[in-house]
Amino acid sequence: MRLLLLVAATQAQSGGGESGFMAAFKDSPYFLILNMIVSVVVVTVVVERLIFQLTKYRVNSKEFFAQIKKLVAANNIDRAIKLCEASDYPILQLVKAGLTHANKSADEIDAALSERYGELKPAIERRIGWLWSLANIATLVGLLGTVVGLIHTFAAVAAQGLSQADKQRVLANGIAEAMYNTAFGLGIAVTCMICHLYLNTKAKKLQHDLEGTMERVFNLLAITHKASGY
Repeated sequence: MRLLLLVAATQAQSGGGESGFMAAFKDSPYFLILNMIVSVVVVTVVVERLIFQLTKYRVNSKEFFAQIKKLVAANNIDRAIKLCEASDYPILQLVKAGLTHANKSADEIDAALSERYGELKPAIERRIGWLWSLANIATLVGLLGTVVGLIHTFAAVAAQGLSQADKQRVLANGIAEAMYNTAFGLGIAVTCMICHLYLNTKAKKLQHDLEGTMERVFNLLAITHKASGY
């Protein structure tokens, strides 16, 4: 507590200028720069995943399947396949994989759907797991910056030739620098965890949607296959 009061007093006396974040950045920017790079990677991953989830899976699977069901019931498989080819959305690709095997056996339909699902699933999970690693990296870089900053600070305070006021100033600025490193690293880590929670939950929902679509397509084609006497 006394150290924190000392930091606050020194910052107040200097007007908060060179005792703030910019002063810490000028004195020892290396670990802060590393965490800035980590934060850029985090933002890139989160934005890319959000765009992927919001654009590639904006199809209402239940409504789309209802259209496919009508076409299959009317024995218009070719029209249903063309409807799936209208876009490269994963759900459409999965349905198409089943439709192209509509006249095959149930096992072949199931195999085709499972194979296509296996190809689509990794894209849903891609890079989301990075966020946990980036959270750990940011935390460790911040702590390393804190430790190195404190080592340099205490070494400077122990040096000969400094007045008591100078030692207090060096100690206060050094502790501030260390705390900035810790706070920056933890801030990035917390952001990574929140984004991972959201993106992972969304990815699980998309996977369940694909699995549900796969089951509906298989049941539809299996029933149609059986009714047609294949």
